Amino acid sequence: MVKRFGFFVEDSLPKVPLHPEESRETFYGRIIISAVRTVMKAQDVQISIFGAENIPTTGGALFAINHTGYYDFILGGIPAFVRGKRLVRFMAKKEIFDTPVVGTLMRWMKHVSVDRSAGAGSMEDARKRLDAGSLVGIFPEATVSRSFEIKELKTGAVRIADSANVPLLPLIIWGGQRIITKDIERDFGRSHIPVFISVGEPVDASGDPDEATERLYEAMKKLLDETRTAYEQKYGPFEGGELWRPKSLGGGAPTLEQAKMLEIAERERRQAKRAAKVAKKRTTFIRKIFKK
Repeated sequence: MVKRFGFFVEDSLPKVPLHPEESRETFYGRIIISAVRTVMKAQDVQISIFGAENIPTTGGALFAINHTGYYDFILGGIPAFVRGKRLVRFMAKKEIFDTPVVGTLMRWMKHVSVDRSAGAGSMEDARKRLDAGSLVGIFPEATVSRSFEIKELKTGAVRIADSANVPLLPLIIWGGQRIITKDIERDFGRSHIPVFISVGEPVDASGDPDEATERLYEAMKKLLDETRTAYEQKYGPFEGGELWRPKSLGGGAPTLEQAKMLEIAERERRQAKRAAKVAKKRTTFIRKIFKK
């Protein structure tokens, strides 16, 4: 492995020219990326990238990224950056864009707002980005996988890639969940956490969306298994029971089935909280009317 732009890449990865437009973007390409690199350096997060040669140096492509933690939006863009300082426009839920400061930053970086109540519009926005030659990142599991296994995938990734006629590339992040994820204590210190990021070969997104999604699932699962195996060989053996490691490797994370139950319980709590908030507003409104 050799260092390139501050990250470890394979010796065989050829050097390529900087992207003529993306590498010159001031806000995202210089200010934000510089800030990310500074944070990574301060925490001494040791990032190794594999398969970056699968990323096109120009033109559009869609990354299907596994979701294990809250740093995935940062880590998922690094492989493209070492390919000529390319930038990834991530698909993120609309609620993030609705927040005053963060939403503005997201729009400046040209990320894609996902309104789950109007999925067709979000898919069209992503397709337009791809048609314009951008790289787009999507998390087909939709939410963080507490089990750190690949959950059931939504069909949006294959449908977007097929309609835009761009490569659909599986991208696996492993180790990022050790920094920050659900249900585990955060580690923002200088703890020298290693992270592996692997980019796979294109997956055929054509044909029946369910069948294409199954191909994507198998490709992501295989790449995840390979990446975790390499990680364990380089940094293990581990003691066992670590909350950031899956049950299948002897870790203490919940199984897929247990994680699904936790997700359902979390969803019910959020719904109950929203319902209570609506009820409170309704009660306040009625009281104001009667006071008049």
